[in-house]
Amino acid sequence: MPLVAGIDSSTQSCKVVIRDAETGALVRQGRAPHPDGTEVDPAAWWAALRAAVAEAGGLADVVAISVAGQQHGMVCLDEAGEVVRPALLWNDTRSAGAASDLVAEAGDGEAGRRAWAEAAGSVPVASFTATKLRWLARHEPANAARVAAVCLPHDWLTWRLAGAPGLAALRTDRGDASGTGYWSPHTGDYRWDLLEQALGRRVTVPTVLGPAEPAGRLDPRALAGADGPGSGADGPGSGADGPAPGAGAAAVLLGPGTGDNAAAALGVGAGPGDVVVSVGTSGTVFAVADTPAADPSGTVAGFADATGRFLPLVCTLNAARVLDAAATLLGVDLTELAELALAAPPGADGLVMVPYLEGERTPNRPDATGSVHGLTLRTSTPAHLARAAVEGLLCALADGLDALRAQGARVDRVLLVGGGARSLAVRRIAPQVFGCPVVAPPAGEYVADGAARQAAWVALGGAAPPSWPLAGAQEYVAEPVPAIRERYARARDHVLDQFVA
Repeated sequence: MPLVAGIDSSTQSCKVVIRDAETGALVRQGRAPHPDGTEVDPAAWWAALRAAVAEAGGLADVVAISVAGQQHGMVCLDEAGEVVRPALLWNDTRSAGAASDLVAEAGDGEAGRRAWAEAAGSVPVASFTATKLRWLARHEPANAARVAAVCLPHDWLTWRLAGAPGLAALRTDRGDASGTGYWSPHTGDYRWDLLEQALGRRVTVPTVLGPAEPAGRLDPRALAGADGPGSGADGPGSGADGPAPGAGAAAVLLGPGTGDNAAAALGVGAGPGDVVVSVGTSGTVFAVADTPAADPSGTVAGFADATGRFLPLVCTLNAARVLDAAATLLGVDLTELAELALAAPPGADGLVMVPYLEGERTPNRPDATGSVHGLTLRTSTPAHLARAAVEGLLCALADGLDALRAQGARVDRVLLVGGGARSLAVRRIAPQVFGCPVVAPPAGEYVADGAARQAAWVALGGAAPPSWPLAGAQEYVAEPVPAIRERYARARDHVLDQFVA
């Protein structure tokens, strides 16, 4: 029974799952927290990975490992492989001005947006790596001058697992590369001109691998800690040509890894016609497609997936944390929040929350704030506010579903995943807002599962990833309530009009 490991290095934590490569059966798992903040020393990710692996019982019996990670994060390395500065994460909006500058440099208004969509599949916003590199070049020129290589969180962790064998050994996959802003899903090549436009010069970037192409082998010292490469105090390895020999090391392959959304699609077995709605730290709506997208409005990001297809995606900054904020405001836990929300009528009697609690990416309003509309004596109850919070985050995601349809995405079913999808209120209210049935797989670590499935693909070979059953999924059906989205649209547009004014 060959075993494989999938690692999910997300914004909030690191999760590790060990699964049977052929059946997908879960054998064991572990997790460890990440620090808060929108910039993080990558050493914290490495420490969390080691802790999660230890809690999962180690990796001595696995044949392959893949890492999925939060997209877009900027990890800059100097010539010695040292981290130049804490990584800027996808949800760090300080590069919003840099994003606007990059688009404007390509042309005025629509022309600039269209040029970027055609070149890189997406119009840059503050999340994208290219914008963070521009910010670095403008605001921290001394650090920018030290940069010899730039990679993404999952790339860096895979490289560390391989023993940090030199910058030329950095590897990534097309799914995560497509979120940088300087790799084209249309051609499958880096756009060096866009990288140079962002940072001011060309630096080393990871080699982009195919969906099941090995990224190397596990260095047995990496997780054992004996002479292992480090970050910060214990520094990266000496730049040797490869990992040191060790018992069983040759059998432990490293998969190419991918971004979190591409991994989630792989974890739930999404194919053409499926739309995945993920209610995590961010909210994402993405479809598996056979052709690349290029939306000049910037609403839909034209990413690649982890199987050789494409993953048009809409992302919101505010999702599960909207539930956390509402629960804190009401002094309840998340289970009680769901009970309150389900006790209020659909539409919350006109109470609407526009949940831009940390700015917003879609629509691109990094400085916007949240707001509540329709507050009356009747709606001034905990149940109404709880309902408005759930409906608000779902309406923002439903706008994303509309944008995918406008780009030609086929919607045969909606799969609802992510930590926020564990809320019974989210699952029951979603079909009323989305206007279609919703399939909710059982709570699980689908990003880590997708990484494990990729690892199994690398280990077992074949033209496609192994078929793992998705057991225990539940379908939620409810009569659509168009008034929910109609009221939300009026409140949202009011907020955006004020913001523009």
